[in-house]
Amino acid sequence: MFTTVYAQSDAPAITSATSPLEMAGLFFVLAVVWYFLLIRPQRQQLQRRAEMLRNLRRGDSIVTAAGIVGKVVRVIDDLELEVEIAENVRVRVVRSFVSEVQSKSEPV
Repeated sequence: MFTTVYAQSDAPAITSATSPLEMAGLFFVLAVVWYFLLIRPQRQQLQRRAEMLRNLRRGDSIVTAAGIVGKVVRVIDDLELEVEIAENVRVRVVRSFVSEVQSKSEPV
């Protein structure tokens, strides 16, 4: 009915004391790894996206964030585009909501 409980032996606990310099070195290595694995690729992706949005021009086939596919008819200003989504159906789209350029047109 009752089970015997065995206590842990009285062996001394092994502790490893690390110096503050070792901890700082480890923190520095982790910060470098964090930068190259997370921060740098994200910055490059944001730069590519900004370049894509900057280079939009008339005739480009685009996909908006809502999934609407259309062709850029006119670049209104730095913020807006006029996009034709069907024959004689044009909408104004905020440039930042363009998620993908499917095909680039020839420069005009």
